[in-house]
Amino acid sequence: MSDQKIPEHKPEHKLEQHKLNIIQKIRQHKFFLEIAIIVVLIIAIAGILIYTDISSRISIDASQIYAPTISLAPITPGVLERVYVSEGDSVGKGKTVAVIGGQPLNTLTGGIITSVQNTPGQIVSSATPIVKMIDPDQLRVIGHIDEDKGLIYIKVGEKVTFTVDAFGSKKYEGTVESIGPSARQQDIVFSISDKRQVSQFDITVKYDVDKYPELKNGMSAKMKVYKY
Repeated sequence: MSDQKIPEHKPEHKLEQHKLNIIQKIRQHKFFLEIAIIVVLIIAIAGILIYTDISSRISIDASQIYAPTISLAPITPGVLERVYVSEGDSVGKGKTVAVIGGQPLNTLTGGIITSVQNTPGQIVSSATPIVKMIDPDQLRVIGHIDEDKGLIYIKVGEKVTFTVDAFGSKKYEGTVESIGPSARQQDIVFSISDKRQVSQFDITVKYDVDKYPELKNGMSAKMKVYKY
């Protein structure tokens, strides 16, 4: 009598057979075709919506929160006698920030102090800013876009969403306030190739500074402009 072994049914084989039975039952279901068609339609519609959303946006990765710097300097040279403010201070319009040669140096608008030249006893000229500041109401998102990357589709008033590196994926909203009337100044490079240099233009986006007080001057950002 031979010692032939009876083949064992491994658990994975049973599991595979179970899966095949379930698939067979699903296919035999009387509504299988209708359900399959609906699923295919849902996937197709979702794909179209995603493609439409992506194609309707222009991405500008080279962006930054920015406000113009306001420099305060004496009208005439004199000795810096005293400074009344420090970096980070908020000041109002008409605030005396320093005294030079007996004359007060006052702010012309309210804002935030960003830099102070605090060296009493030093002789300063009218070309020496004693205090630098920004007006928070002038904060904007400035993006730089290549002329061949969708510039012609960007219009004033268009909706913009942007993120700031410091706050990860949190989204902020704004609108296009202006488009640079001329290209940004760049070093001109002459080449023997036929490829022409691509110029960049500034896109300025206005947002509600009161709604987003966490956004600070100089923060790096990325924006998406929605085409209409």
